[in-house]
Amino acid sequence: MPPTLRRITAIVPLHLEVLAGRDALDRPVRWVAVSELEDPTPFLEGGELVLTTGMRLSGGDAVPYVSRLVARGVTGLGFGVGLSHDAVPPAFAEAAEAAGLPLVEVPRATPFIAIGKAVSDLLAGEQYEEISRAFAAQGRLTRAALQRQGPVAVVDRLAREIGGWALLLDPAGDVRHAADATGRHAGPGDKHAGPGDSRGAAGDWAGEAARSLAPEIARLRSAPSLASLALSTPDEHVVVQPLGRRGFFAVGSPRPFSPVAHTVVNAAGSLLTLALEQGREQRSAAARVRSAVLRLLLAGETRAAAETLAALGLRLPGEPVTVLACDTSDPEALTEALTGAAPGPRGASAAVTTFTASWDELLVVLAPDAHADEVVALAAQHGRVGVSAPGVEIVRSESRVDSRVDSRVEPAAAGPADRGAPRPLPATGPDRVSDHVSDRVSDRAFDRGPDRLSDRIPDRVPERVPDKALAAALDRALDQARRALVSASPVARFSELAGRGLLSLLDPAAAASFAAAILAPLREYGSRADLVESLRAYLASNGHWDAAAQRLGVHRHTLRYRMKRVSELLGRDLDDPAVRAELWIALCL
Repeated sequence: MPPTLRRITAIVPLHLEVLAGRDALDRPVRWVAVSELEDPTPFLEGGELVLTTGMRLSGGDAVPYVSRLVARGVTGLGFGVGLSHDAVPPAFAEAAEAAGLPLVEVPRATPFIAIGKAVSDLLAGEQYEEISRAFAAQGRLTRAALQRQGPVAVVDRLAREIGGWALLLDPAGDVRHAADATGRHAGPGDKHAGPGDSRGAAGDWAGEAARSLAPEIARLRSAPSLASLALSTPDEHVVVQPLGRRGFFAVGSPRPFSPVAHTVVNAAGSLLTLALEQGREQRSAAARVRSAVLRLLLAGETRAAAETLAALGLRLPGEPVTVLACDTSDPEALTEALTGAAPGPRGASAAVTTFTASWDELLVVLAPDAHADEVVALAAQHGRVGVSAPGVEIVRSESRVDSRVDSRVEPAAAGPADRGAPRPLPATGPDRVSDHVSDRVSDRAFDRGPDRLSDRIPDRVPERVPDKALAAALDRALDQARRALVSASPVARFSELAGRGLLSLLDPAAAASFAAAILAPLREYGSRADLVESLRAYLASNGHWDAAAQRLGVHRHTLRYRMKRVSELLGRDLDDPAVRAELWIALCL
C-alpha cells in the first residue's frame, strides 16, 4: 500500500508543517507532482501530493484552486515558502480546512526534489514488501502442492492467504473442494465450512456459490481460448480462473484484491493446473493397468488380476457383480465419480467398491449386485448404459484356492511354535502358487529329516491354472451389457430385451456357430462402416430409419446405403419379418 501523507510529514529532515486538513492525513500518496500552473488538474490522475510555490497564485485564487484539486482527488497540497510568498497565504489555509484537503508548508531549505525522492523511496519499499509477501505466499502454496492431496491443500492455503474463500470446481462446475477462511459461512448446520477446513467437504454455502457462478463458468467454458474473469459486488470480490481443461477455481474476498493477492491467486492457479495435469497422467497410467486387469479376468487369471490391482491399492468386488457397458464422452469423469477418485463430496455410490476399465471405446464397470442400481443411476448421468444380468462371479475365495493347493501336499509334523499357524500365501508380487508350495514342502521335509524327504515331495507341483468358468461368465455378461447398450436411452438392461427367454433355450455352442456363420459376410466386409452394429440399430429400431440413424449418429441416407449393402452381402430381404427375426437372434447370441 502506498505511504500515507501522515508518514511523509513525519519525516524529520523534510521539516514539513501541517497547516490544515489533519483529519485526512491517512490518505495514500501515490506520487509527487510539482506544478506552478493556475489549474494543474488536467495533468493529474488523483492521489498526488501537489507541490507549488504559488508563483501565479494570490489569496483570491485560494478557493477555486483548492476546489479543483479536491475535485480531481488530490491527496494533499504542499506550499513552498521563501520564494513567491514568505508564508502560506491565510486564504489557502482557510480554503483547505473547509474542503478537508491537507495543506503542508514546505520551508525554503527543503527542496521539492527531496520530498519526491522520499516518496519514491517509500513507494519502492512498499513494492519490495509486496513482492516479498507474494514470494512467501507462493512458497507456502508450493509446499501445500507437494502434499499428498495437493489440490486440496492448495485450495485450503489459498483461502488463508487471501483471507477469503476458495472453491475447486470440476469441468461441469460442481464443487470438488471448498475452503473458507472468513468464518462467515460456518454454522451449526455446516461443520465442513469453518476456517482452515481441510477435509474436502463443501457446505451448503459452497454449492450456492458454485450455482451463482454457473453462468460465468458457462461463458468461460465456451470461450475459444482460456480466460479468467473478475466480479465485484458491494460486499464481495470474486475471481474465477480455468485450470486448463480440467476444471475451474474461484476465490472470493470481502476486500478488493491487491496486486499481491492477484499474484497469489495466479500462482495458485498455475499450481492447481499443474497438479491436475500430473494427476491426469497418473490416472491415464492407472486406466491402462485396469484395462490389462480386465483382460486378465477375461482370460481367467483372477489371482494375477487381483495382485495387479493390489499394487495400485485397489481391489476387485468380492461379491457377485453386474456388468455395465457405458458409452460416455468423458470416461475419466465417470471413473472418478464411481471410484471417488476426485476430492470433494460424492454420491453414495462413491463408497462402493466398483471396478472400471476401458474396453473397445467403452467403459466397463463391475458393480456389486447390492449397489448396481445406484451405480447405474450415476453412470446414466454421464452417458448411455447397457446392463447385464446380475450374479456374475469374478473371483473365488482364497480358501478355495488354498484348499486346491494344499490337497497336493501331505501335512507334515510341525514343531510347537508352528502348530496352528499356517503360512499364508503371498498377497502381491510375482510369486507363484508353485513357489509357495515348494517352500512349504522343503521346510517341512527337512524338519522331519533327510530320510523322509522323498515322502514329502509330491509327484507334480500344481501351477496356477486359469479359471475358465469365471472367464466365460464374465465374457457372457460383458456381451450382454454391450447388446443392451444398443437399445439404451440412456439405460437398457439385458434382462428386459425381447426374446431372451427363447434364446435361453438354445444350445450355446450351436447358436454361436449359427450366429457366426450368418453374420460372417458382414464381419469380413472391408469397409470402415460397422455393418453389424448398423444392422443391430436398424433392427432394434424396428426398421425406423430416423430412430436408427440417430442412435448411430449418422444420416438416414447413410444408414439406407449400409442396409442395402447388408442385404446384398447376406443375399436376404431385410423387409421379410422372418429374415429380421433370424438376424436379430444371430445378433443377440
